Amino acid sequence: MTTVVIRKSGQSEYKSFTCMGHAGYGKYPNDIVCAAISVLVINTINSLEELALEKMNCTADEETGFIQCTFQSPLSEKGTLLMDSLTLGLRHIEKEYGAKYFKLTFEEV
Repeated sequence: MTTVVIRKSGQSEYKSFTCMGHAGYGKYPNDIVCAAISVLVINTINSLEELALEKMNCTADEETGFIQCTFQSPLSEKGTLLMDSLTLGLRHIEKEYGAKYFKLTFEEV
């Protein structure tokens, strides 16, 4: 199962997110759930960096399916929109494929 945890402040500002594990929907590398999550997450990271010019610290381990991004400062309006878009896409994946393969959670920090 893949789990994504999105951390926000009490004022609803995005602080960080972590993606962990492989979905197990199909045999690797043909797992469409894992691929969909990966595309959304990686595209969001690239867009935050290149389009919104956000500063963040990211670490990843492809073998274990681990990605963690921590924002160095509050996100701009563009950065917030990109994170809202990531959240929307992930919610749709969770709804479509269910808790057996993917879980999206939010934490207040």
